[in-house]
Amino acid sequence: MASYFDEHDCEPTNPEEQYRQNALLELARSLMQGLDLMDSGVFDLSDWDQRLPPPAAKTAVQTLTVVVISPEQADKGLKCPVCLLEFEEQETVREMPCKHLFHSGCILPWLGKTNSCPLCRLELPTDNPEYEEFKKDK
Repeated sequence: MASYFDEHDCEPTNPEEQYRQNALLELARSLMQGLDLMDSGVFDLSDWDQRLPPPAAKTAVQTLTVVVISPEQADKGLKCPVCLLEFEEQETVREMPCKHLFHSGCILPWLGKTNSCPLCRLELPTDNPEYEEFKKDK
């Protein structure tokens, strides 16, 4: 009688590869069980949008410092972290309270959606009193 491996024209899996396959299968099973829990209502995701940070306060955005790029800064090759373009000498940019610099066209739309620095996540105030209260309670 031929062995299973001969019948199916395959090689036995080495123990290390078998361990990896079992770990991946276990991960897949755990994920599927997690999906079942979400479908059964154990997790309530209905208010997920309310937990996202709101836009930065209009006054906080309006009072961001406007900086003119100096020749020294331009020579260093400083770049906007959003668009990755180098700042040009005498270009005006916005400075966040954390001292990160951004093109106005890059940071203003960002702050219209969320209240934090894209690099370090320093939060600006918001116009949302519920969110501000939530931050205090954290």
